[in-house]
Formats: sequence, C-alpha cells, structure tokens
Amino acid sequence: MSITRSKLVYVMAAGVSLAVIAAAAIQGQADDTPVAIAAPAAVEVDVAPVVARKVVDWQSYSGRLEAVERVDVRPRVSGTITQVHFRNGTLVQKGDVLFTIDPAPYRAELSRAEAQLAAAQARVRFTKAELDRASRLVADSTITRRTLDEREHAARDAGASLRAAEAELEVARLNLSYTSVAAPIGGRVSRAEITVGNVVAAGAASQPLTTLVSVSPIYASFDVDEQTYLRHIASVKDKAGVPVQLGLANEADYSRDGSIDDVDNRLDPVSGTIRVRARFDNPDGMLVPGLYARIKVGGSEPQAAVMVDERAIGTDQDKKFVLVVDAANKVAYRPVTLGSRQEGLRIVTQGLAPGERIIVNGIQRARPGDVINPKLVAMERPDTQVAAR
Repeated sequence: MSITRSKLVYVMAAGVSLAVIAAAAIQGQADDTPVAIAAPAAVEVDVAPVVARKVVDWQSYSGRLEAVERVDVRPRVSGTITQVHFRNGTLVQKGDVLFTIDPAPYRAELSRAEAQLAAAQARVRFTKAELDRASRLVADSTITRRTLDEREHAARDAGASLRAAEAELEVARLNLSYTSVAAPIGGRVSRAEITVGNVVAAGAASQPLTTLVSVSPIYASFDVDEQTYLRHIASVKDKAGVPVQLGLANEADYSRDGSIDDVDNRLDPVSGTIRVRARFDNPDGMLVPGLYARIKVGGSEPQAAVMVDERAIGTDQDKKFVLVVDAANKVAYRPVTLGSRQEGLRIVTQGLAPGERIIVNGIQRARPGDVINPKLVAMERPDTQVAAR
C-alpha cells in the first residue's frame, strides 16, 4: 500500500515537471516568433496639377511721372500786374489770359508809333513827287544832274524811314498784346507767384509769374535692366508696340495701359540700366507730375509658361524646390528655377513640365520618398482665378 502511494506521488510529480517544461518550451517558442507591426497611415496633403498657359512676361519697375510739356510763364514786357484771371491749381486752355500787365504805357507807345508812321508816309509821298518833277526837268537841262541825284537820295531815305516806322508800329502792337499774359499750352496752372500791384520785369531772368504743366498725355520715366532691354525692347523696331502698364502707390493692381515713347541712347555702365520713358493717357487728370509709379514692361508676344502657387514653393538654403507626386502617389524632391509673378501665380522657368502634380499645401508634412494620400485641389485660389480672368 505504501509502495503504491509512493509511485503515485512520483508519477504526479513527474507529470507536473513535464507540464512545466512543456509550458516553458511553448513560451520560448512564442517569444521567438516575430510580431507583425501595423504600417502608419499615409499623410493627406493637397495636391494640384501645375498650370500651363500663355502669358506675357512682365517685369516690374519703379518710376516717376513727368509732364509732357512744362512752361514757366514769364512776362515779356515790364509793368505793374493789374489783374490775375485764374484760380490756383485750375485747368486752363491754350490762349486763356492768366495775367494783365498795365497796358496804358503801351497804348501810348502804340499811338506814338502810329503818328511816326503817318509822318513817314507823308514824307515818302513828298519825296516821290519831287523826284518825278526833277526827272522831267533834267531832260530839258532846267536842273542839274546833281539836283536829281539829291532828290533820288531823299526818296530812298524816306522809303527807309517808312519801313522803320512800320517796324516800330509792329513792336508797339506786340508789346501791347504782351500786357495780356496768355497760357502758351493747355494744362494745369500752379499758384500765382506774383500778385496784383507788383511790378514785374521782362526777360528770361525774371521771376516766373506761375508754372503750367500739360495734363494728358503724361510720361512715366524709369530705369530698365539690361536683360529686359535686350529681351523686350531692343529687339522691337516699333517701340510703341511694347506693352506697358502703370499703377499708383495706392493701387494694388495696374490700372492704366500705355506704350514706350522714348529709350535713351546709352546704358549706364555703373547701374547696368537704361532710361526708358512711357506715355500714358490721363483724361481724368489724376496723374500728376512727380508721383511715384509702379510700372510693368511686358514682351510683345505671349509665351507658353508653367505656373504654380507660391504656397507650393519651398526654400532649401539658396535653392527653391517643389515636391512632385508621381502616379504611385510617391513624393519626389524637385529643384526649380523661378520667373516673375503673373496673374497671382509664379512662373517656373526650369524644373517642371505641364501636367505634373505637386504638393501645394502640407509640404512640411511630406518627405521625399513618402507615399501620401493626395487630396486633389485647384492650383489657383478663387482670388487668383478672378485676377486671371
């Protein structure tokens, strides 16, 4: 009985040991089996195809407005200002009277010149009659040849005095007309620098009475870099065919169209620029000489261009790049060369082809080689589309 119980205990102990060993073996086998790890979800980013269209290659510059015509109005005769006929800053037409200088002394001078002319005319008639009489008498030897010569001389002298009197009369008439100082051009007049009661002197060195500038058209002068000059201006025979646009400091866009009027005959070797002058219509008179102007110069013919949104462009030290998404939604790094900004988008001159897709929003969440979950969006935002239209 005791032996049987001992065997039973032994058998049970052995079974427990085998069970422990088997469990350890199973646990060891489980530890050696690799565990499958779930792959992270693909990042969702906004992707858009690049825009391909024909655009005019515009280059932007800064300049100043200049009047086509500018005149310092000066008196042509001396005298006292008796009247000012305009309000400061108003528009005047060519020929409008601006100032009146006291005409009384010049009327008196005109009367004196008219009297001298009458006396000269009377002397001419007298000397002519004397010459005719002497011509008849010399044939009969009634008078000497010397007397005839003297009367011929007197007639010629009288004729010369008549022409001098006529010239003096014309000068007197001109001086009287100059007492009414008229606008030599149409435009906007400045303030009256000399007012009623002041005495003015004639001549180029005299103080201007006022200043007058033309209003429409108006010039905008600016400096163009050498590349733009060679690409857009020098190659065009008719410079008026080069498109130019102008915008003021308080305008976000370019509100006026114009044309190239004049190009300087030399390029400044120091700055590498050449002076260009454009011509713009100014029917409303809003453009004033001296105003700051933003000016765009474009190529004469539209060129095919690849364009992207500024959001899609990244900066890598001194390089610009975009992230291109291929057909398998895999991201690739692509360096690009940028051109000018047109119609709210940036032109890419090198690095992209029409039809390629790029990340436009979320480039900071994607890396080259990643597979992303693309969300297709339009390259142009609503405000850009309106500007393009």
